[in-house]
Amino acid sequence: MISVLFAVLTALSNGSASVFQRRAALNVPDSEAMRVSLIGHLLRQKVWLAGIALVIVAAVCQAVALATGPIAVVQPIFVIELPATLLMAGFVMRVRLPRAVWYGVAAVTVGLALGMASAAPGGGSEMVRGAAWIPALILTGLFEAALIAGAMATRGNPRAALLGLAAACGYALTAALMKDAVARLGDGDGVAALFTSWQLYATAAAGVGALFLLQNALQAGTLVAVQPCLTLGDALISVLYGVTLFGEELRTGWWVLPELLALGLIAAGCAELARSPLASGNAAAPARTRRVD
Repeated sequence: MISVLFAVLTALSNGSASVFQRRAALNVPDSEAMRVSLIGHLLRQKVWLAGIALVIVAAVCQAVALATGPIAVVQPIFVIELPATLLMAGFVMRVRLPRAVWYGVAAVTVGLALGMASAAPGGGSEMVRGAAWIPALILTGLFEAALIAGAMATRGNPRAALLGLAAACGYALTAALMKDAVARLGDGDGVAALFTSWQLYATAAAGVGALFLLQNALQAGTLVAVQPCLTLGDALISVLYGVTLFGEELRTGWWVLPELLALGLIAAGCAELARSPLASGNAAAPARTRRVD
């Protein structure tokens, strides 16, 4: 229950951060794409800094969640970040949510519940054993390179989708490295083992890289192009890391059919929710009318 609670808190923080970062990215010129100067433009915007603060909160909550539960359980819960954020935004801004948004929320929620019940992830070890990280890092690097090369060969929403998937891969790698690093606290040396592990510093590097890719994805196209790739990519690649690196188990056989149905529901729900003006930060609260006696 602790891992689920902190996974939900992580999703809420990450979802709000994505909306803030998207609003900030709208003010960055296209000429800054895939340049370090992009971050300089963003640093001058308070809304982006607020998003980064939420990213830090999310990182702390994620570390607790991964330390207390399997990665194949924790990471898929993050698909609720967009619907939860839209519901909160609608309440705070006093904007009535259209029926399509509620359909999207229902699709993501039912899809997550169906997927978790069908896959029933669990088991596995707390840390990665042996040299399993070597092939995992090589394959991840090749996959990331292919996505970035494909993104640079196109523009608009296709570029945004590819970079969103690349960012998702980076965030999934960050989660796997973080789980492995935090597990070092259980060793005899405790905190010393954590700070002397290469996984801790690789976590920071992977997280910064994923954040950079996400900013470029949000700058390249619409949120509806980025969010489904980001959400589903993070969940699926994290599950892959959980199975291959940590030995976690999923149901197979005929259970694959409801699992695929769950993925379809989540993808459709995310696409619908990302179209909402609240997701892009363009929604405005209705104007108050002055009462005339």
